Amino acid sequence: MTVIAIDGPAGSGKSTLARNLARALGFLFLDTGAMYRALALAAQRAHIAPDEEVRLTELAQQIKVHFVMQGDEQRVMLNDEDVSEAIRTPEISDLASRISVYSGVRRAMVALQRALAAQTHGVVAEGRDTTTVVFPEAAVKIYLDASPQERARRRQHQLQQQGINAPYEQLLQQILERDARDASRPDSPLRIAPDAIVVQNDGWTKEQTFEHVLQLCRERLGLN
Repeated sequence: MTVIAIDGPAGSGKSTLARNLARALGFLFLDTGAMYRALALAAQRAHIAPDEEVRLTELAQQIKVHFVMQGDEQRVMLNDEDVSEAIRTPEISDLASRISVYSGVRRAMVALQRALAAQTHGVVAEGRDTTTVVFPEAAVKIYLDASPQERARRRQHQLQQQGINAPYEQLLQQILERDARDASRPDSPLRIAPDAIVVQNDGWTKEQTFEHVLQLCRERLGLN
């Protein structure tokens, strides 16, 4: 199994990049962020508060999350229900960040992520600990980064396309708070793996980011 792992902070463009790389290379796109969001949605529906570590860990061990293709689009399934749109709200995003700090939750989700990856010949995985914890032996490791201001602008544009109006300053504050939580959590904090390639994509289009990283991957995997 060949693994390309992409880490980076919220809003850096990891999901779009990973999805496009997987499509170009014929690999599975393992959206670990969507998996935590699906867990957050399940917790919300079960009325489990973000500070109930034991119940959240039990839930993480019980839920089923996987991905299916609908045409050219990959959908997120939670217990066989398509939740692709339901998990993309700011509320679920924030809740996912809060519950992902727990060691039990992360262990359960990492086990699920590895199990999904083991079913395919190649995978592009993205998240916040894919290069350091989930797939430390990945063939290619990318750390995708952008300034908080750039990421807040992107998030605002994304939400506007979904018909959701959110103030820029509010989104920027949420990103700064999430960055702090991700970097300071005791279990699997966000950090740059020593052998990761850092790609700073402020001012780049998603197409420019994709072409740059695709070339890096082809070189590392000997596909040129």
